Amino acid sequence: MPDPRHSIPAAYGGVEADAAWAAEIKRLAKARNATILAHNYQVPAIQDIADHVGDSLALSRIAAETDADEIIFCGVHFMAETAKILSPTKRVLIPDERAGCSLADSITADDLRAWKAEYPDAVVVSYVNTTAEVKGLTDICCTSSNAVDVVASIDPDKDVLFLPDQFLGAHVKRETGRDNIHIWAGECHVHAGINGDELMEQTAAHPDAELFIHPECGCATSALYLSGEGIVPEERVQILSTGGMIEAARESKSGQVLVATEVGMLHQLRRAAPEIDFRAVNEKAACPYMKMITPAALLRCLTEGRDEVHVAPDVAERARLSVERMIAIGNPGGGE
Repeated sequence: MPDPRHSIPAAYGGVEADAAWAAEIKRLAKARNATILAHNYQVPAIQDIADHVGDSLALSRIAAETDADEIIFCGVHFMAETAKILSPTKRVLIPDERAGCSLADSITADDLRAWKAEYPDAVVVSYVNTTAEVKGLTDICCTSSNAVDVVASIDPDKDVLFLPDQFLGAHVKRETGRDNIHIWAGECHVHAGINGDELMEQTAAHPDAELFIHPECGCATSALYLSGEGIVPEERVQILSTGGMIEAARESKSGQVLVATEVGMLHQLRRAAPEIDFRAVNEKAACPYMKMITPAALLRCLTEGRDEVHVAPDVAERARLSVERMIAIGNPGGGE
């Protein structure tokens, strides 16, 4: 995985996200007939300049519908790949091609081939947070909001290989009650680092708060324990995708919400429901790869037309089928 500490070329150093920067970004995007997409975990300046903000699958579907010639995907590499898979005729750029993902990198295509060989009759279910090559070896994709529905749609007598996130897999196993689901031991290092002890401490300090918990989080089991033991009323604990968090925020009547996911999400939550006090369960839960998409990187991308994302046509075709099968089930929800 690339090192996020590497700096952007010196010519773009020291760029501030001020009004002049914003005007130049808009001018360049218009000149290129480009649309700018930003994931919920991006820094606020990138979210604010984007044409659309959301989770990765929602943004990829927007990319497929836009009339723009170019898609500027402000997120991590697998997300830009998904946009390219669903928009094969468009040019897709990522402001820094080194922006990887610890979760997507936790399983390779070779890993999956070997795993499939152990269970030749199994159905492979891959979270959209995977590379194009892994999606191309997948029977059906899922999102965090529809993973339970996807697995429940599979013949109960069939083995299921669920990958790559072990915490989302554990959530699906709990909800479906399947004993024949095999779960890959991958994780997002940021979400895995949001632990149960932190959640317990924050809940004790804020006893009236609602809990919004991403299913990739290491504290998801603790959240369910708090609910099961009556420490936090069941209706105040929600296991949600990032898109689900936005919807829940708009409907919430709470004065305060504790949020367990990457801290960039707080910006969109506060915009969706400014009257609510949103607080991170772990304020240090920031993805260094998401934060590689800086104002300087976006300016460079639009100025130089770099970095373009390519997916081999045969890989893209196979990967597209696995995504389309998911969408056909219904409730594709958000990307993560």
